[in-house]
Amino acid sequence: MLEARGLSKSFGRARALDGVSVEIAPGEVVAVTGPSGAGKSTLLHCLAGVLRPESGEVVLDGRRIDTLGEAELTALRRQSFGIVFQFGELVPELSAVENVALPLLFNRHGRGEAMAAAAEWLERLEVADCADQRIGELSGGQRQRVAVARALVTGPRVVFADEPTGALDTLGGEQVMTAMLGAARAGGAAVVLVTHDNRVAAYADREITLRDGAVLAGVNP
Repeated sequence: MLEARGLSKSFGRARALDGVSVEIAPGEVVAVTGPSGAGKSTLLHCLAGVLRPESGEVVLDGRRIDTLGEAELTALRRQSFGIVFQFGELVPELSAVENVALPLLFNRHGRGEAMAAAAEWLERLEVADCADQRIGELSGGQRQRVAVARALVTGPRVVFADEPTGALDTLGGEQVMTAMLGAARAGGAAVVLVTHDNRVAAYADREITLRDGAVLAGVNP
């Protein structure tokens, strides 16, 4: 479904990716692991269309996406991708339910429809009681569940999660991973998970290990 072919990317003289090729199957959960600076987040951002590789291709359902114009790429990300960051990246001025509804509002859904869908996803992620609270009033685990709900509310093909448990304690991280993967699998979404934590990587169906911008193991079994 989603494929990277020979991706290379540099930042100044630092080579972040060096000819990386990976494949993600529909509904698959893949962990991208490796030491700090290995290129994990760069790979995720290239796959998600946030960064453009200097060479190579990113292909979704047979369509090359790294050469799309900004308007097409933005529309693709809104419709096909969901992203969960380490610290949630939620809007602090808005309530939890308003944060989750944002992607639908950006896609021109009616406010009532968007808010109803957002409330349903908060229920699925077991944080419905936080719907009307502002982000600063929530615990770290609650914020991450809200971020997961926001990533899934549009019914994405792929969820990208960049160190989603990095700011949480062990119990909170386990709860967020269980909730995120359960909801993603129920919706048929693939998950690309960047982590340095072996306990988090163990949730995945398959692991891809990067070092110095290259794949060491786990490309395809």
